[in-house]
Amino acid sequence: MAMHTEMLYEWFQAQGGSIDTSSIGITEFPLYGRGGVALRNIEAGQTLFSVPRELTLSIRTSSLPNQLGEGAWKQFGLDSGWSGLILCLMWEEAQGDASKWSPYLRTLPSTFDTPIFWDEDDLCGLQGTAVLNKIGKNEAERDYTEKVVPAIQSRGDIFPADAVPQYYSLQRYHIMGSRILSRSFHVEPWSSDEESETDGVVQAVGDSAAPMEIDVEMPSAESGFTVEPGEENPENATEEVEIAEDEEDDDSENPADVAMVPMADMLNARFGSENAKLFYEKHELKMVSTKFIKAGEQIWNTYGDPPNSDLLRRYGHVDVLPLSSPLTGEGNPADIVEIRADLVVDVAVNALKNQPQERVDWWLENADDDTFVVLTDCEVPEELVSFVRLLLFPQDEWEKIRNKGKLPKPKVDIALLFIIADVLRRRAQDYPTSLEDDELLLAPGKVEELSLNGKNAAIVRLGEKRILRGTLQQVQSMEEKLRASMAGSKDKKRGRDSQNASTSVRGKRSKR
Repeated sequence: MAMHTEMLYEWFQAQGGSIDTSSIGITEFPLYGRGGVALRNIEAGQTLFSVPRELTLSIRTSSLPNQLGEGAWKQFGLDSGWSGLILCLMWEEAQGDASKWSPYLRTLPSTFDTPIFWDEDDLCGLQGTAVLNKIGKNEAERDYTEKVVPAIQSRGDIFPADAVPQYYSLQRYHIMGSRILSRSFHVEPWSSDEESETDGVVQAVGDSAAPMEIDVEMPSAESGFTVEPGEENPENATEEVEIAEDEEDDDSENPADVAMVPMADMLNARFGSENAKLFYEKHELKMVSTKFIKAGEQIWNTYGDPPNSDLLRRYGHVDVLPLSSPLTGEGNPADIVEIRADLVVDVAVNALKNQPQERVDWWLENADDDTFVVLTDCEVPEELVSFVRLLLFPQDEWEKIRNKGKLPKPKVDIALLFIIADVLRRRAQDYPTSLEDDELLLAPGKVEELSLNGKNAAIVRLGEKRILRGTLQQVQSMEEKLRASMAGSKDKKRGRDSQNASTSVRGKRSKR
């Protein structure tokens, strides 16, 4: 690893990158693999390394789009989704030393523990979790067949037939896609003296061929940052670079804004541990320490603290940390449970014996929310309460809500809590194991018997089940309090009625 790191440093600096080798090093960390380490005490605000814009690898900087041509790029659908960027990485790798990024690409992993590479038996362990329906393997393979293969077959001069098995196979497509999913950043476009503006489209300079106009939606043709009114020095403006999200998370993601950023993707991330962030300026990206880092400590980037379901799907690992009340034990404090609206409807239909399709359609049109997310605070989402109220309304109340065009207020009552409790129980039945089963699987002495995939799947399941059980307990507690309050109100009313009756009787007696 030391030789690869030294070669990466040499290449990085030869390409115009700068790195403070007295402050940051690359080493292996147990459980986390390769990552950045502080070689000495690092104060907050220190630049650890900077990356020239042109050293990022994207469809703006790779010369493949220029060589294929704008018309063909659009014809094969490479201008939408991630297939275009994946093909760029495949092509750059196929160029060998002729590619500017060859030394960098050789440092990237070719094996992953993400579910897209799991076999069917391992995938069964993810049943019921938020992972299974978001892996996207079928969609990725459809893009490969319908977009990438026709593009490759159309230009034998760019994609030699004898190179296809090694560099352009479906397996290689999945590997490159996984590299992007786990290591890319969202880097907005920028301008330079060499760029020109034509009809609102930025022409980005490639390595060799003349720049091609890529017709994509760009925030601005002027810069990669927004200059607020009154700002006097936009030349030095700086904003944070975001970890790139996949299309499942953000349908508006511009594929041209997604880039591989050498050196930045060497840093690991962990929930609540961020001590460095990547910021972008007009001509370069900078990794800057955000707090004091003690010598010997790992340098952590941030990925926004996602739940274990997303960590496993994107990166192939999970976070396990102490949990806060109302949950106990260890897990990911950012875990979530997703509850589908159709499950809620099924439960409500069974309880009410009606078909509320008109109300469901109205909800989807006005709320645009077909999934409800429960967090580790185990609070019932207000949107879920509002939706259940809509389903439970008498016809006249439903008509009033529809005419006003406003969502119901999230007020709870006994009938509503009964439905939500049943929804939580039904949701817990989606998993192949019980909460107690998973606790036993992950207990000391047992967990060692699990494969890595089996262990990670059990951790994701257990995290979600704890939230469901905790939320069910909250709902039951709310129901008990409501019943107690109602009983108290009835007792008070009976007391008042009794007192009124007694007064009336005494009054009558006094008249006798």
